Amino acid sequence: MPPVSTPLYRLKAEFFKTLGHPVRIRVLELLSERDHAVSEMLNEVGVEAAHLSQQLAVLRRAGLVTARREGSAVHYTLADPGVAELLRVARTILTGVLAGQAELLADLRSGTDGPDDARPGRTGAP
Repeated sequence: MPPVSTPLYRLKAEFFKTLGHPVRIRVLELLSERDHAVSEMLNEVGVEAAHLSQQLAVLRRAGLVTARREGSAVHYTLADPGVAELLRVARTILTGVLAGQAELLADLRSGTDGPDDARPGRTGAP
């Protein structure tokens, strides 16, 4: 019997689940800039050491970061530069989404439904 392989869409879902935590995203953002020691990340992320350690372990198991010991310090780095690119793309997408939401909010506040003011009974013509 041939081995059962996991469909790619399931692997992608697991990958994005790994990214689905604010502390993990912040850690990846920091590591996109440069390697960081755990002590440096603690100051930037603002969580307890045990919590950061748990989140780093998740990222390590997923193969997104690697760790190396230098004396008593542990330094982390991104395992693949594509992770930094993914974060940049996510920022671009979110910028567009939030801009669209800002336009919608402005329309709601002004009492219009958009550029054509397409409320029922309105033609949109001047």
